Amino acid sequence: MLQVKNISFSYKKDLVLQDISFYVSKGEHVSIIGESGSGKSTLLKLIYGTYDLIEGQIIWNEKNIFGPKYNLIIGPEFIKYVAQEFDLMPFTSVSENIGEFLSNFFPEEKQERISELLEVVELKLFAKTKVKDLSGGQKQRVALARALAKQPELLLLDEPFSHIDNFKKQSLRRNLFKYLKEKKISCIVATHDKDDVLSYSDKIIVLHNAKIIANNTPQQLYQNPENKLIASFFGEYNILENYGIVYANQLKIVKSSHLKAIVNRSYYKGNYFLIEALLNNQTIFIEHKKELKKGLEISLSIQKN
Repeated sequence: MLQVKNISFSYKKDLVLQDISFYVSKGEHVSIIGESGSGKSTLLKLIYGTYDLIEGQIIWNEKNIFGPKYNLIIGPEFIKYVAQEFDLMPFTSVSENIGEFLSNFFPEEKQERISELLEVVELKLFAKTKVKDLSGGQKQRVALARALAKQPELLLLDEPFSHIDNFKKQSLRRNLFKYLKEKKISCIVATHDKDDVLSYSDKIIVLHNAKIIANNTPQQLYQNPENKLIASFFGEYNILENYGIVYANQLKIVKSSHLKAIVNRSYYKGNYFLIEALLNNQTIFIEHKKELKKGLEISLSIQKN
């Protein structure tokens, strides 16, 4: 288990993180979300031992994780950290990069491990390609595979799919998180994209103004968002008098009700239209299966799960 106990950190005077506490169990997947500059990346770096804490403790299985004041080489062997900048060997192949830290005393096992991870990150066809000839998204996948090569106990991922094309993201996410669960590898992901983590997180931690403002399951945070920041992570929402936060998909168009709005615009979203409308001089958003004409009066009901 990872225990983060009352940690605080600042680069200069202002605290980037203040009194942060949470835990991660073996095999558990935790996501850190928040606005840019909220301290997501800094938190991962502290867990990895990149910086020294101002106060508090970070403990993995009863062992303290210390920063550079106490270690010549940062980063415990049992933790792997994949940053947004990839530390790869550009003039060697994808396979050589993945197997860089695997023992050459067992060549068959090494090759099996490399092949397994090439499948996970969907780079089997590029096994012999030099890294310098890869796209940014392909390099990110090589970095993920290399981090998994020695099967760490804890994997830290900072915006792990930010460089990867949309048509590859879906299957890659499924492959990666399925693999981590099968191997019981704990994982912490820092991201701003709900699609990266929503289906795969056991818990989501929300950072704001240097503090944790929420720590719960995705379902609980979605169904009971405590503020606009949390609601915005899940999609379009409205603040309605007497109702509080109402997601666009919770507003339904009905034949008649006391809630009446005027359609302003329809945005095509694939399997639905996002309807922008005016309700009591307030702009609201509604998910609807069809496009609606501007100026149409509609009646609304709120259907929360």
